[in-house]
Amino acid sequence: MAEGATRSVDRSGGVPPTGDTIQIGIAVDIPEPWGAQLTRRRVEAGDPLAVPAHVTLLGPTEIPTANLPTVERHLASVAAAHLPFTLHLRGTGTFRPVTQVVFVAVAAGISECELLASAIAATPGLHRQTRFPYHPHVTVAQDVAPEALDKAYEDLADFSAMFEVEAFTLFSHSGQARWRPRRDFRLGG
Repeated sequence: MAEGATRSVDRSGGVPPTGDTIQIGIAVDIPEPWGAQLTRRRVEAGDPLAVPAHVTLLGPTEIPTANLPTVERHLASVAAAHLPFTLHLRGTGTFRPVTQVVFVAVAAGISECELLASAIAATPGLHRQTRFPYHPHVTVAQDVAPEALDKAYEDLADFSAMFEVEAFTLFSHSGQARWRPRRDFRLGG
């Protein structure tokens, strides 16, 4: 077993995925009390995709189910090769007019997120088309009325949170239910 795998936590309950393909995503969870606050803010904006607050490292990607063990081994090695780091979220930003998104900005920990995202994207057999360059952030409103985007932008302009990132999480989506955490990968080296 790889060193990083010994420090990861299996959250799948031992349930193997079913079907020929599976959707995966990889993210850093935002801890409490900030996670609930940012998730609630996204719900209040009327965002239909109000998933729990997170910083995406790999967006939704479809892979053959048979490749999941290879992906998990690679993620364990990525986690083992990267040290924990401080993430500072501060203020808001937007991708408008290109996309209708308001987010809480990453003020510190940008390079660490970029390095993790790059190492994760190098997973053998993982191919994902991206429309935009990687930019770590926490989405708080997306594809909602302009007034709701403006309100989220203004309401969280003074937001600030600082915490240690000690792990990232592999999520899966079968198309039947919401995204589920499958496994945590603890950082360390």
